[in-house]
Amino acid sequence: MIKFLFKGLLRDKTRSLLPIIVVSLGVMMTVFLQAYMGGIFADSIETTANFSSGHVKVMTEAYKENQSQIPNDYAIMGINDVMKKLKNTYPDMTWIDRIQFGGLLDAPDSKGVTRSQGNVMGMGIHLLGNQDEINRMDLKSKLLTGHFPQKKGEVMITDELFRKMNLKLGDRVTLISNSMYGDMAMYNFVVSGTIHFGTSALDKGMIIAGIEDVRVALNMENAAGEVLGFFNDSPYVDSKAKELSAEFNAGNTKKSDQFSLAMLPMSGIGGMDFMIAYSENAQYIIIFIFVFAMSIVLWNAGLVGGLRRYGEFGLRMAIGESKHEIYRSLIGESLLVGLMGSIIGISIGLTFAAILQKHGLDIRDMMRNSNMMMPSIIRAQITTTTYFIGFIPGVLSTVIGSMLAGIGVYKRQTANLFKELEG
Repeated sequence: MIKFLFKGLLRDKTRSLLPIIVVSLGVMMTVFLQAYMGGIFADSIETTANFSSGHVKVMTEAYKENQSQIPNDYAIMGINDVMKKLKNTYPDMTWIDRIQFGGLLDAPDSKGVTRSQGNVMGMGIHLLGNQDEINRMDLKSKLLTGHFPQKKGEVMITDELFRKMNLKLGDRVTLISNSMYGDMAMYNFVVSGTIHFGTSALDKGMIIAGIEDVRVALNMENAAGEVLGFFNDSPYVDSKAKELSAEFNAGNTKKSDQFSLAMLPMSGIGGMDFMIAYSENAQYIIIFIFVFAMSIVLWNAGLVGGLRRYGEFGLRMAIGESKHEIYRSLIGESLLVGLMGSIIGISIGLTFAAILQKHGLDIRDMMRNSNMMMPSIIRAQITTTTYFIGFIPGVLSTVIGSMLAGIGVYKRQTANLFKELEG
C-alpha cells in the first residue's frame, strides 16, 4: 500500500509538489529558528553567568537578602579558607571570588582640586598575572584604548565615563566609597585603559580593577562579596544548579546566622528564572506556530486538490472502495508528503544553522544601546533536538491539513461522485 501511494505521489506532481514545498520551507524555518534561538539563549545565559551571576553564587545569608544594595558589610570573611573548601568539595567546578561595589570617582587637577566627578559601579576581579577572568568576561573584545591593569593601582573605566570626566590615559583618579566596616574609604588609581560594553546601563559608569586593590581600598583583606561557581563539563543546567544549591544550603545555611553561607542557582538571581524558563520552552512555541500556520496552508491546498480529485474518488468507490478507505489513503499520502518534506527541510535548515554556528553574526553595532547582556557574536547551537524537531510540525501539519480537507469526502453524496465521474 505504501509503495502504491508513493508511486502515485511521484507520478502526479500536482498532488505532492506544493505540499512538499510548503512542508520543506516550514520545517527548514523551524529547524533554523530552533538552533538560532537556542544559540542566542544559551550564549546570553552564559554571558550573564560569566559577567555577574555564575552558574551558582555563594554569599552570606544577609548579603543574599540584600543583593541589589551590594552590602559589602556582609561580605564573606576568611575567603581563602572558603575557596579552598569549595574547590575540595566540588572539584568538578571552577570557583572565582569577586567584589562588587559602588562609589564616586573623583578626578583632581594639577593642584589636587576636583575638576570632575562621576558615579560608578565597580568590580574587583583577578586581573594581575591571570587571563582567566579577562577571557571569561570577554574583556579583550571590549577594550578600546590603553591596556589591562599590569600592576597594582591601575584601573579600567568605560569610555563614556572617560570622556565625560575629560580624562587621559595615565591620569590619577580617586575612588570614594564605603569600606566593609561602614566608614568612608578613599583609594587612588591610575587609568590604564577604557572599555565599551555596548550596554548603556554599564557604559554610563563601570570600572574594573584588580581584586587585591579593591580589598585594600575597601578594607576587605581576606574577604569577598561573592563567590561564583561554573560547571566545567557543561553549560548552565537549571536542575543541576538547583540540586547543587539545595545540597550546599542544607549543610551550611543557618537563617539565624547572618554570616552563614548560602548558595543560589542562576535562576534565583536577578529575575533570570523567566529568561531560563523561556529559553527552555521557546522551541515548543516555535513548533506550535508552524504547526498551526502550515496546517491552514495545507488544509487549503488539500481542499483545492480534493476538488480536482472527486472524479478519482468516484472511480474508486465504483470499484468497491469505501469512504473510510479513501480517507485513510489520504492520511497515508499526507504522512509520506510530511516525511519527504521534513527530510528536505531538516537538511536545508541544518545547513544554514551549521554555517551560523561556525561563522557567527557580529551584532556589536546593533547592541550598542541595549540594556541586555548579549554576546557580541551570535551563533546557532545545533543540539540533538535540532535533528528531529522538524518532523513534529512537518508530519503533524500535513496530517492535520489532510484530515480537515478529507472531511469533504464524507460530505459528498455517492451519487454526486458518480456524476462527476461521468462528467
